[in-house]
Amino acid sequence: MDFGQKLKEIRRNEGLSQEQLAEKIGVSRQAITKWETGKGLPDIENMMILAEIFKTTLDELVSQAMPQNARKPTVYHSETSYDIEQQIHFDIQIGTAHSLTVCTGEDEKLRIDLASESMENIGSLFKVKLDEKRGRLDVDCVKKNGVSRYEAADALSVTITLPKGLTEHCEIASSVSELCLKNLALDSLEYDGDAQSVTISDCCGSIELTSRTDYDITVDGIRGSLDVNQWKSGSVVHIPDDADFSVRNKGRGCQVFFRKNGEAVEKGGRESSENTLSLSGVQSELIVDLQ
Repeated sequence: MDFGQKLKEIRRNEGLSQEQLAEKIGVSRQAITKWETGKGLPDIENMMILAEIFKTTLDELVSQAMPQNARKPTVYHSETSYDIEQQIHFDIQIGTAHSLTVCTGEDEKLRIDLASESMENIGSLFKVKLDEKRGRLDVDCVKKNGVSRYEAADALSVTITLPKGLTEHCEIASSVSELCLKNLALDSLEYDGDAQSVTISDCCGSIELTSRTDYDITVDGIRGSLDVNQWKSGSVVHIPDDADFSVRNKGRGCQVFFRKNGEAVEKGGRESSENTLSLSGVQSELIVDLQ
């Protein structure tokens, strides 16, 4: 378990919201979100405060974030890039991987980066195929014979960088443990597949997550819409209590619940907002966890 995951788990076990913990330390709620999502670490002074709040030792906290005498692992990469000249629809098939990160880049290229700490010859174990026709680009990440999906689920990390200003719509199919959507600026993105944990930060546009299994979603604000589309499943969305959003239940036989500090509350969000969180699908549940 990395530092961010451990901090999040301890905070919840103590019954503290991100805002409450931030007040105890004297930092912003956004700082807590940054630490818990792995986008930064607290300085030594804040580490000491955290250790005092959670009645643990500084060594235990620091050892999770900065192991002593630990060598930085070698990461093997294989990158495929493709120039995009016009607004285009992406249909991307990734298959099984441990983690998938999707972001918007600073240029007009589509990039698919495959990375692994154990697959030294990753470039020969996986091949990225591209087929462009009539304003559509199909991308397929194909694993070669000899690589099992269990190996890919354990050792493969994929980063998709979409071209700036040229992504009309993006469909992604995959099965991962960790899904990270960050710094996205596009019209719409549809993710179809499993993901044990989902992190959404600094995203603008329409995002739809579709699965028959549960999601655990952490959202650092919504600018646009997030639609959780599920079939007989239950998911949790952790979202800042002060976020500007409205909640809609568009499913058949679906239920939406609200929770704050571990207790059920009447409702969160606003009655009307341009930013929406929706539940679609059939006989599913969504818990909106206000932090």
